[in-house]
Amino acid sequence: MVLLDDLISLFYPRLCAGCDTSLMKGEEVLCLSCIADLPRTNYHLHEENPVFQQFIGRVQLKYATSFCRFDKGGRLQHLLHQLKYKGNREVGHKMGMLFGYDLIQNSLYQTIDAIIPVPLHPKKERKRGFNQSVEICKGLSESMDRPLILGNLIRVVHTDSQTRKGRFERWENVSGIFNVKNGIAFENKHLLLVDDVVTTGATLEACCIPLLQIPGVRVSIATLATA
Repeated sequence: MVLLDDLISLFYPRLCAGCDTSLMKGEEVLCLSCIADLPRTNYHLHEENPVFQQFIGRVQLKYATSFCRFDKGGRLQHLLHQLKYKGNREVGHKMGMLFGYDLIQNSLYQTIDAIIPVPLHPKKERKRGFNQSVEICKGLSESMDRPLILGNLIRVVHTDSQTRKGRFERWENVSGIFNVKNGIAFENKHLLLVDDVVTTGATLEACCIPLLQIPGVRVSIATLATA
């Protein structure tokens, strides 16, 4: 079996999603060099970091953090492009796992009860084939050993892309488009709400509003990148 694997690797080498070099034995999705070079923020070590401060006066969060800084043309942008537009789900899972290993070592995030993704509208998810935030959540759930809850926080209105919208337009575009199907399932839980990138925070804020109406719910936010 080992010989067969070696032969397969010879003719069909596994390539790093970050730099396209051949992966060595023991490496999965990303090579050790790319993992070491990720532009980590370490915001999870500081309660009032820039991501948390972005939501002050908007929604009452427990904690908020982003794994990496988003630099235009940088390695992280390439990885997010692989995930979001090339359908490389393994990137989301791997990055989620790495992020989760950092979070679970911090006492602040050890109180998380469940992990939930920012949902896509079913129409958009069918078109893309998957929700990138779900793939990130799968990795987080694995490395943090916390349950992933899907299908309870839902997007009830299909909206246009946020990419080219300003801050106010983004808020208008997502206001009131999320809902919770079964509030009892979230009661008294500390939820980790997950997305790929936080820019203005409008989508995450819109998700938090119905969640925070549930008795006893506390919400923290985690994204792979902060723009």
